[in-house]
Parts: sequence; structure tokens; C-alpha cells
Amino acid sequence: MPETMTALFGGAGPDWTPRQVPVPRPGPGQIVVRARVVALNNADASMLAAADPVSGGTGKEYQAGFEFAGEVSAVGGDVRTPAVGSRVMGTTPGSFAQYVLADHRHVLSVPDELGYEEACALPTGLLTEHGALTVAGFQAGQSVLITGATSSIGLIGVQISRALNASRIIATTRSSTKRELLEKAGADTVVIAGEQDLAQAVLDATGGNGVDVALDHVGGQSFAACLPATRTDGAVVNIGRLDQSASTIDLNALASRHLRVQGVSFGFTRPAELGSVIATAGQKLLPAVADGRVRPVIDTTLSFDTAAQAAERLRSHRAHGKIVLTVP
Repeated sequence: MPETMTALFGGAGPDWTPRQVPVPRPGPGQIVVRARVVALNNADASMLAAADPVSGGTGKEYQAGFEFAGEVSAVGGDVRTPAVGSRVMGTTPGSFAQYVLADHRHVLSVPDELGYEEACALPTGLLTEHGALTVAGFQAGQSVLITGATSSIGLIGVQISRALNASRIIATTRSSTKRELLEKAGADTVVIAGEQDLAQAVLDATGGNGVDVALDHVGGQSFAACLPATRTDGAVVNIGRLDQSASTIDLNALASRHLRVQGVSFGFTRPAELGSVIATAGQKLLPAVADGRVRPVIDTTLSFDTAAQAAERLRSHRAHGKIVLTVP
């Protein structure tokens, strides 16, 4: 490996800045991956804004990124898998770089049928959506509601639910033009937020019972509407806050339906737990990834040289799927 590499940093302005920094060396339990493609997440935009000194941010500089795909270049002395040369996709802070230092438990093998562009756009969606379904106690044959389903991970959630044999998948979107996108991903019923009452539409689609599991990516009053849309003894899991973090809920709906409500955030503060979530998702879903049942939707492919354009596309909220960057 070379001594230095190019990486993208936030904290110097509204966009990422390329810099030459030392190539990392793996310690115990770590691997170094030669990244080929990296993927953007909503958190990347919020972190850029929070650190932007031009707009009142902290000015604290950081190496950006979370998702990547490439080949293992080096491993720590106690790492048995993956081996050097293996194709992997994974998640770790600071992934917008030519060489990425990661926990060996936080990567998955890339199926032979998958290119790096699609691979880099999968890890967050796979671990988050499968992890949320697991928390909810989802079983094959149950029905699932997915709000904000045209978000990049929401689309993965629809496909995962279909691959795991959900009986009915109900998906929400704010735009009627995205109905076909959701139906192609596997949704049986599409609810247009703002045009339809969410709870009533779900009850109508489920014979008045409600869904077994609701995965909410929106927050706000969308989260509140999931409660009366979920059957007795069902589960509601909040994953994201695309709208807002505050919500006013009807406690009668919560109590009368005996609902289980939980929030998830599979971050990086518990490496062993995250490793377990990733490993389980890989075990259950990589066959579906390999045969094409679960694939990310790619909105735009750019490069490190046009990272500012990628950031602007992310901030616009107009992307249909993932924005990815090829690595020089």
C-alpha cells in the first residue's frame, strides 16, 4: 500500500475538501479496504451542515463518509476473515477515502453477481431494515407498513420484506409519481401521504385489522398514524426522522392495541452489537442480493472530483435512491 491517500473532509466549508493523509494501518480486529466506490447517506448532509464554519457550524474537521465497497488490502494480526483480496462492502465512519480502516465484523462479502457500485449502497439499508424487522419480531406471512418508502433505505426495506415472504407490504410516499417505483420494489399497496389518511388507508387494505409490523422512517405525525394502523399486539419501530423528531401520539391507540413501540439506531458505539446485526443480515439476505431480489436503487454516480455536486444532490431531497462516488 502507498504511504498517503486522498480522503474527503468536512468542516472547512459547505462541501467536502479532498486532502492527502496517511494510509491507515490495521490494529487488532481491524482491516484496511481499498475502496472503489462509496455511498452517501442523509447523515452526511447533516454532518456537513453542522461543521460548516461559513454558516455558523463548529468548524471541527472530520473525515467524511459511512459506506464503502472494495478489496481487503491488509488485516490485523488476529483477523482470520475476511482475507486479503476479498471483495467486501461495509460501514464505518471516515469511509470517503482510498483506503478505509474498519472493524472486521462490520463488512459483508460482495456476491459475485454484484458490482461495487451497487454493493457500496447496500450495507446501511441491509443492517437497518433487517435489524428493525428483527426487533419487531417479524415472521414470514406477516404484513408490513413502511413509511417514507421511497427513501434509499425504505426501498431496501420493501425489497427485504418481500424477500422474507411478507404477506402484504404497504408503502407510503409523498408523490403519486413514485407509485410505480414502489410497486416494482414489491409494494402491494401504495399510500400517498397528504392525499390519503394513512391509518384509514392501511385499515382498508388489511380488512380493518392493521398491519403486523410498521417501520417508520418519517417520524412526526406519520409515526403517530402508525399506531392506529397497527393490529392488536403488533409492533411499531421508528427508524428515521425524515419529517421531524417530535410527535404527538394517541395513547388510547397505544394502550388499546397493546402495541410494542421501539426506536432503533444502529450506530457505532457498540461494535459487537453492530457486528451481530450485520452478520445476521448477511446470513439472511445475501442469497436474495445475489439473485437480484434485493438491490439498491442508484440515483447518481459521481466521483471525488464532483463531490460538491453529490452533496448538493443529497441536500435537494430530489434523489431517487442512492448517490454514490467512484474513488480515484
